[in-house]
Amino acid sequence: MEKTVTCVLIPRFPLLAAAATRQDLLSKPLALAPEPGGEAKVGEVSGPAAAYGVRARMSLGEALARCPDLVLLPPDPGQADAAWERVLRRLEGIGAAVEPGRAGEAFFEAQGLRGLWGGHLEGVIAKTRRAVGAPSRIGTGPTRFCAYAAAGRARARKAQIVPTGAARAFLAPLPIEVLGERLAAPVGGSAGGPDAIRAERFAEKLVAALERLGIATLGELAALSEHAVADRFGALGLRARWLAAGADEPLRPRRVAEELVEELELPEAASGEQLGRALELLTDRLLAQRGRRGRTLRRLRIEARLAAGGSWRAEAVMRSASADVVRIRLALGPKLGELPAPASALALRALELGPPSGEQPALARTQAEHRRERLGEAVRQVRAAAGRDAVLQVLDVDPDSRVPERRVLLAPFPEPGGPDSK
Repeated sequence: MEKTVTCVLIPRFPLLAAAATRQDLLSKPLALAPEPGGEAKVGEVSGPAAAYGVRARMSLGEALARCPDLVLLPPDPGQADAAWERVLRRLEGIGAAVEPGRAGEAFFEAQGLRGLWGGHLEGVIAKTRRAVGAPSRIGTGPTRFCAYAAAGRARARKAQIVPTGAARAFLAPLPIEVLGERLAAPVGGSAGGPDAIRAERFAEKLVAALERLGIATLGELAALSEHAVADRFGALGLRARWLAAGADEPLRPRRVAEELVEELELPEAASGEQLGRALELLTDRLLAQRGRRGRTLRRLRIEARLAAGGSWRAEAVMRSASADVVRIRLALGPKLGELPAPASALALRALELGPPSGEQPALARTQAEHRRERLGEAVRQVRAAAGRDAVLQVLDVDPDSRVPERRVLLAPFPEPGGPDSK
């Protein structure tokens, strides 16, 4: 059965979320200020700022040099994530199995929804637009990247549809910059963190190198020899050529689960010991939620709304999934020391749950079983912190090949004790 991937795209969504109560600023040269403690680079920019040549991830000094009247708005990632989560849940409400990208990007397979909404793709698109609510661009195509490129070129009220088999022809005339927008984007996971920043840097360097070589369109990149691309740009270059040729990974929809979050408004800008007491209260409330159903917590996120404006967040991964309040507080406590300013509100969110806490361990285990259990727990911790593709194994495919990329293949590492383990 042919696949039709639908992309819902709301450009500049983090900027729109941060300026939700200041809509008048959107008509001025506006950009998100650098995140506290992060790189001195601006975030999403408004249309008037883009007219001055200011773009996202540009250094703050260069942005102000190009536009001295640039208004810097404190970033509010917590507000953006909460607003986008509401959109994702509305999409799931129409039956879509959604793969979230960055805030403002979502992908889902539309083929199975045709029978629910009119029997044709146009009915699914119309229902999607009503579910999103906000002005959005919608594109469809055989692959994720093709649908994303189509959404970027769609009109506000008219979707861009790329038929099956036409992906390569549609992508060929597009500028190479489109590749940089998606090359570093997460697949089936959330954005953010140092790994995402490094991936964006590599993608920017790759696109800049291709432009210096005179490769201006995706079609020109797809026409290059696979061996030449691998020799000059390595694995990232091969992935770029693969996307430009109309290929992509299959969608990885997220698992729909009940949201576990506790929030606490602070009576005044709090810091120090007050935050510690607030965190203890939030931990107790989170563990007492009925939606947890006795399961342990593996990955959590602290979110704070800053008294001076904007928000801050930090994640903590438990060494082993636990429901012990003392261990959770010990893991979260040091994160509060990273808070850049006094907070007016604090929230604790469970991002990933572990097995039920009432498991009875075996009375006697062999050394091999103990080692397999520890290895399995290590694999789960790494994947909880860095994504499902963080732990891979190397498989010999063609050891005699002269091309290094063909000798071996990276495959998911089977979790010890799981169904794929040997």
